[in-house]
Amino acid sequence: MMKPISAAFALTIVCAAPALAEPLTIDLPGAASAVRDNVAYSCTADRKLAVDYVNVGENSLAIVNLGDRTVLMVTVLSGSGSRYAGQQYVWWTKGETGDFYDLTKGENAPPEFSCTAE
Repeated sequence: MMKPISAAFALTIVCAAPALAEPLTIDLPGAASAVRDNVAYSCTADRKLAVDYVNVGENSLAIVNLGDRTVLMVTVLSGSGSRYAGQQYVWWTKGETGDFYDLTKGENAPPEFSCTAE
């Protein structure tokens, strides 16, 4: 479900030790509101993926929960769909499906896993 939130939104990134987590506020002048959308995915190899999308105007983030770690990703140029990059990972969505890549495997490597929104 998409939820509008203010343009100066708080984004909490969870560190390895929960006691170290601190809120981070990002001010985006001129942006009227942000939209947040939580999506659960079922993936190949019996894997589950939870992604929290935050969109403010032309700025988009994907907070990807991999179970053992959380990766903050930003949108980057793509030929089609929405492509997010963070650390060594790429999350590329097209409609209700997405592919998760690990760039340390090579730029032409197949996705680590593919997912469909639940």
